Amino acid sequence: MRLRYSFRLYPNGPQRSALARAFGCARVVYNDALRTREDARAAGLPFVSSAVLSTAVTAAKSTPQRAWLAEVSAVVLQQSLRDLDTAYRNFFDGLKGKRPRMGAPRFKSRKDNRHTVRFTANARWKITPGGDLSLPKIGDV
Repeated sequence: MRLRYSFRLYPNGPQRSALARAFGCARVVYNDALRTREDARAAGLPFVSSAVLSTAVTAAKSTPQRAWLAEVSAVVLQQSLRDLDTAYRNFFDGLKGKRPRMGAPRFKSRKDNRHTVRFTANARWKITPGGDLSLPKIGDV
């Protein structure tokens, strides 16, 4: 049985910036993974697996250019990679006729206002006794 919760959040100033950071990091990881797969396809290389992309994200967190990826929960970044896998699966299933045809995955825009992140049970989010939602590396919202 799968359970899903949706919450309407009303963050304060610091929480708002932490959520914006999480949205931005998820977008960057998604776009980097999509670029890696597209470059491999253009070069005639085999499809890049999720495990390779995950290790690339982990390695990118230790570089000075992408050290800011470590400021958000790792679960958010992994779910972004999972979203890309779902987009590719839907695209390929559409080509095979298993579902209606869908376009290839596209890059996420910084100017789009549809920002989402997912926290799984592994992220250790919880509802506090005061009724707040406690999110990792963001705080009680």
